[in-house]
Amino acid sequence: MKTDTTAISSQALLEHWQGHRRLTRRVIERFPEDALFTYSLGGMRPFAELVMEMLHIGAPGIRGAVTGTWQSLGQEYGKFGTRAELLRQWDEATEQINALWPQIPPQRFLETDKAFGWYEGVIHAHIMYFIDNEIHHRGQGYVYLRALGIEPPPFWERAWHLTIGMP
Repeated sequence: MKTDTTAISSQALLEHWQGHRRLTRRVIERFPEDALFTYSLGGMRPFAELVMEMLHIGAPGIRGAVTGTWQSLGQEYGKFGTRAELLRQWDEATEQINALWPQIPPQRFLETDKAFGWYEGVIHAHIMYFIDNEIHHRGQGYVYLRALGIEPPPFWERAWHLTIGMP
């Protein structure tokens, strides 16, 4: 059976994800410092904890896709006390993703691997999960911001920025 891998290029997928990452970064920036680490609704975790989860998955997941060696979830990042520290780690993870991404051979996207030692699946499906997880948690951040009376960044800015080439 021949598999068509031309639906989206590797570079287009990375650009799609980085658009989401830029938008998530803007959501982090909108939070008041104290609310970022403490505010919760309906039993959900504070947004900083959701961001830490995204950090545990993103760059370490791409490292696993490149090397086939997957660390356990939660090994790389610790707790953060300030928004500035969280944003610094976010930016460093973004740089790591950008540096590691070109090292993923095209055939690797179709290989099966056990991400983080738990989740067996095809690499491209793992990457789609990383993106979906970020979108899901960013949505929780939007709910928090609105409940705090803060207008979140328009979600369509992710796509809009991509089409006109703005950061």
